[in-house]
Amino acid sequence: MSKPIISVRGISKQYRLGSAKSQDTLRDQLTHWAKNLGKEQADASESFWALRDVCFDVKPGEVIGVIGRNGAGKSTLLKVLSQITEPTEGEIYLRGRLASLLEVGTGFHQELTGRENIFLNGVILGMTQAEVRAKFDEIVEFAEVGKFLDTPVKRYSSGMYVRLAFAVAAHLEPEILVVDEVLAVGDAAFQNKCLGKMQDVAKNRGRTVLFVSHNMAAVQALCGRIIHMGGGRVLGDGNPDAQIAAYLGEIKKPRTDTAVPLGKIVECRQLEFSPNPSVSGQPLEFTLELGAKQRTQLIDCAILIYSVYGQRVAILDLRKPTGQFPIGPDAPFRCTGRIKHFPLVEGDYRVGLFMNCSEYYSDYHDLASLTVSAATKEGELAPYAAHFRGLVELECDVKF
Repeated sequence: MSKPIISVRGISKQYRLGSAKSQDTLRDQLTHWAKNLGKEQADASESFWALRDVCFDVKPGEVIGVIGRNGAGKSTLLKVLSQITEPTEGEIYLRGRLASLLEVGTGFHQELTGRENIFLNGVILGMTQAEVRAKFDEIVEFAEVGKFLDTPVKRYSSGMYVRLAFAVAAHLEPEILVVDEVLAVGDAAFQNKCLGKMQDVAKNRGRTVLFVSHNMAAVQALCGRIIHMGGGRVLGDGNPDAQIAAYLGEIKKPRTDTAVPLGKIVECRQLEFSPNPSVSGQPLEFTLELGAKQRTQLIDCAILIYSVYGQRVAILDLRKPTGQFPIGPDAPFRCTGRIKHFPLVEGDYRVGLFMNCSEYYSDYHDLASLTVSAATKEGELAPYAAHFRGLVELECDVKF
């Protein structure tokens, strides 16, 4: 019996909230030391366990999905596996080269060109320049960035960046490929292209894949095993159908958070629909309020509606035609709106938020839930079953 390619033994990760910030890198530690020269040591602030006693093994060639609500610990787990951050407790054993595609903005040197970053990543993975050259044309073709190959990646759009980052990670043939939800940045065609490549890497080349996603349809199609996380712990590990069912049951429960952090600066204080449950084809009102710990500019903002399987089915564009929204501690962003005829058919939906600030962007999925029931009017035909009608019911005037 072969040894596990990944062994996770009692991994826990603790962060300190408030003034006592963690310093995961040497640069962070030096910056913290310089800022605190001559100052008395501050009292330890409240601690937060992002991971708690996580244990599992991964066999060579397995394709594992990692699912859970926002804040469940999925991304922290992948950062620990990728050795980006060090665990507070526990040990990890990796028996092979690991390539990871996590947050946009990590993994590449911003001042280097796309061409230079391809070779840099190959060296980091322990490959020779000859090995990288053998894969170079395939990487460039997959990423579709040939015209910008000699441009510094800091000038790439988020979509271009992710295309190149995924192409590099997948084509340099590490034994272990770790992919976070970052693929959501790409368009639908590129997402399908990436999923196809991950299937090829796993099934035809025998590589091991760990895949975090809120898209349950993609997870179910790609993964033979799922780890379901919540509150920093493993809630379930095994059959995809069983774990997805448990997760879908979990997200139907309303969140009890009073404010959900959207990155380091902005938090969602309120995202509500009224009425909820609502009725298909009837009016629906919404309220959104965001707060911020420091002043920034809200460039883009949109409410996103997803099916329970993670497919994005609708968007409410909240951008301001005249420009950006200033937001700060004393200047929250608040808006209300009314949809005259809500077109989605009956069912349970998840509500998320896309937000782009001057410092970063966030794409969150599980900030609220919405239940829609079928419209019934006396004297009219009963509607077709929801699974037969698709997701949207169109209104029309018919002449016979």
